[in-house]
Amino acid sequence: MAATNLTRLARASLAVLALLAVPGVAAAQDLGGDAARERGMDVTPYVEASQIVYAELQPGSDVVTYSQVAAGVDASITGRNSAAAISLRYERQIGISDNAPDGDTISGIARASLGIVPRTLSLEAGALATRASVEGNGGAVLGPLARGDGSSQIYSSYVGPSLRAQTGPVTAEGHYRLGYTKVDAGDDFVTVPGADPVDLFEDSVVHAAQLRLGTKAGDVLPVGLAATGGWYREDVSNLDQRVQDRYVRGDVAVPVSRTVQLVGGVGYEDVQVSSRDVLRDGGGQPVVGPDGRFVTDESGPRQIAYETSGLIWDAGVMWRPSRRTSLEAHVGRRYDSTTYYGTFAWSPNNRSSLNVAVYDGIAGFGGQMTNMLADLPAEFQALRNPISGDITGCVQGAEGTSNCFAGAFGSIRSSVFRSRGVMASYGVDFGRTSLSLGAGYDRRKFIGAAGTILGQANGVTDENIWLVANLDRQLDARSRVSFNAYANWFDSGFNGAGSSTGYGASAAYYRNIVGGLSGTAAVSLDGITRDSVGEEDLLGASALAGLRYSF
Repeated sequence: MAATNLTRLARASLAVLALLAVPGVAAAQDLGGDAARERGMDVTPYVEASQIVYAELQPGSDVVTYSQVAAGVDASITGRNSAAAISLRYERQIGISDNAPDGDTISGIARASLGIVPRTLSLEAGALATRASVEGNGGAVLGPLARGDGSSQIYSSYVGPSLRAQTGPVTAEGHYRLGYTKVDAGDDFVTVPGADPVDLFEDSVVHAAQLRLGTKAGDVLPVGLAATGGWYREDVSNLDQRVQDRYVRGDVAVPVSRTVQLVGGVGYEDVQVSSRDVLRDGGGQPVVGPDGRFVTDESGPRQIAYETSGLIWDAGVMWRPSRRTSLEAHVGRRYDSTTYYGTFAWSPNNRSSLNVAVYDGIAGFGGQMTNMLADLPAEFQALRNPISGDITGCVQGAEGTSNCFAGAFGSIRSSVFRSRGVMASYGVDFGRTSLSLGAGYDRRKFIGAAGTILGQANGVTDENIWLVANLDRQLDARSRVSFNAYANWFDSGFNGAGSSTGYGASAAYYRNIVGGLSGTAAVSLDGITRDSVGEEDLLGASALAGLRYSF
């Protein structure tokens, strides 16, 4: 049954990822050859075959060999009012050594923006399929060690309209997003025999809507004015958790110079987090399902875990000295406590950019994934591990930009949380050399209703620090090299969970042989260190030799 469900999920994700690019492809094809190139259409399907040797350095000393066959497509389509990017890969691993497991994996990332009414209404969509190594403390590590036990498949997608319209001096901006996220960890996900199962997220449905009406300073009044309304709801399948957040607010922007504005806002917000309790057996013990997750007591009442309503406010500054530099910083009151958020963007030229974001919000794991996908650009090149083919956690955007999403993973516990943190990405394109860097810190404080199984998580915090780096160098017209590195430090506040650190680095050489045929040679070193009792550290080295044919 588990294999059947996984196959269905893989096929569904494949369909979502592929369909995202269809409108852009069809539009580009209608333009004809010259027009398609002018609009920017690049579609590259490929097939691949590789031989891999993996040496376990810790805790054992096994050496296994296996073959890897894969098929995929990388596409980027840019039209007059639409854009789409997709990187999709299906991989089959065939064990050659006696102890080398067989298996298959689908991975991909896509983002699309389809213009319905030019410069006014668009349909936005995004999707992700990847795998992660889930630790016993609930932390997740993206990377090639996400195989076998402890490996989880993660699927996420969203779709919805986006509006931007001008009526006289009033600008209307809004969006609606319908998101779905699924984590498939296989059956009986219990990290240590006899231990309690990790409360691993299963799936959720997200609804998010916002509408803002505003005027600029000088258009009607000497100050800018805006009115905003928003609604967020996430339904998490684990223990029927629900997040409801509704708000309205008004904002004013007061210019103090040509480049600086003081901003402030006040409004009303109503937030509620609720859930049901776990089903218990005759002895009062929690019932765990065949997938290792707690079974919900559907007959029990819904219980409030967190509730607040009333005044919200914030004040800050906006600084825009040029079209290449912008800063926005806010401090205020929300969720019954002080809140901080803001952004900084700097693009000194058309080949490099730096982006920093400080955030604060209440959501579940699915909500984090939906926000991550919505923040991706509609034009990018996915960055993958040269040996495993996994997505590294960053994408390379246009004109040297870099967008990273590794921080959205962090903990994969099902409990709703308040997430506060900072993330930064830097990208630069020197022509023959491109560099992407991403780093961040994420702190999640969990929310659970007292008297329920989730009550033990209430107030507990998980912290995650992550780093991703990618360097690509074109050596000549027929060859290039790439280097990738990642690190992820995760510390859980749950009793006995401890901390873990995932890390790794890889190097690859690519050579065009003839026509669409190219060869690859790559090496990597990946590891996980753990401080929990009974869990051993992992360290392994891999080497790959393969061929790819691009159509």
